[in-house]
Amino acid sequence: MKVQPYVFFDGKCEEALEFYKRAIGAKVSALMRFGEAPDQSQVKPESKNKVMHSAFQIGETEILASDGYCLGAPAFQGFALTITAANNAEALRLFTGIAEGGKIQMPLEKTFFAASFGIAVDKFGVNWMVISDKE
Repeated sequence: MKVQPYVFFDGKCEEALEFYKRAIGAKVSALMRFGEAPDQSQVKPESKNKVMHSAFQIGETEILASDGYCLGAPAFQGFALTITAANNAEALRLFTGIAEGGKIQMPLEKTFFAASFGIAVDKFGVNWMVISDKE
């Protein structure tokens, strides 16, 4: 069994994919636009260039994403995506990338349970936790 996050960016998916590629080295492995759907009668003309489905890789994890209903107001509540970094230097690089244009909720720092841990909300509203167990 496999469980994967499927994140709906409500019209900002392509922008999010480009951000994640630059900020944390994500690799897009699949992208299909609404304009490529076999039945165009169900596609709004203004949504043709929006992302119907995509898959991107961060480290060993594949995340699925879409523009969903393309309303322009993504809402991410009740979950966070967690990145486990190899060491503190990588944690800092990833945390800095994710936090760019977003909001730091807990600065990246040493805690009783990790060599470094921090929480940031990216500029799309997705909650991220970055953790490393090694200095």
